[in-house]
Amino acid sequence: MAIKVGDRVPNSTFTVMTSEGPKPKTTDELFKGKKVVLFAVPGAFTPTCHKNHLPGFVQNLAAIKAKGVDTVAVTGVNDVFVMDAWKKASGGDGIEFLADGSAAWAKAVGITADLTERGLGVRSGRYAMVVEDGVVKALNVEDSPGKADVSGAENLLKSL
Repeated sequence: MAIKVGDRVPNSTFTVMTSEGPKPKTTDELFKGKKVVLFAVPGAFTPTCHKNHLPGFVQNLAAIKAKGVDTVAVTGVNDVFVMDAWKKASGGDGIEFLADGSAAWAKAVGITADLTERGLGVRSGRYAMVVEDGVVKALNVEDSPGKADVSGAENLLKSL
């Protein structure tokens, strides 16, 4: 069952790239005592994710943070090295890139996309959420992985 507004986020661990290399980052570290915008993509560098979804958050980062958001983060079912390369290639400084390489988080929140027929396996579905101190306050889920409309930064700003 998919997570919904009012639910507490599940306990999980992402992998992030640090100056010392890959390190774990727990959901407690990410969400506890903070207002966080988390958006999820099926895959780094894929067309909609790279050309539409992520750029909207890069362009609107200051406006989102001006609404009292502590952290803006993106997650995808990619390894930490791919997520780090995507951050560098996209000008994503100021956004946390959270690797969910085994789809543990995607499965825990119940928002997945089975893209096996396209050679991509089980990925995250596309969504954006606002989380305050671990509780989902807004959740915008796309009905297709090829769209980034309801989960886009401009639409998310309306939820803040």
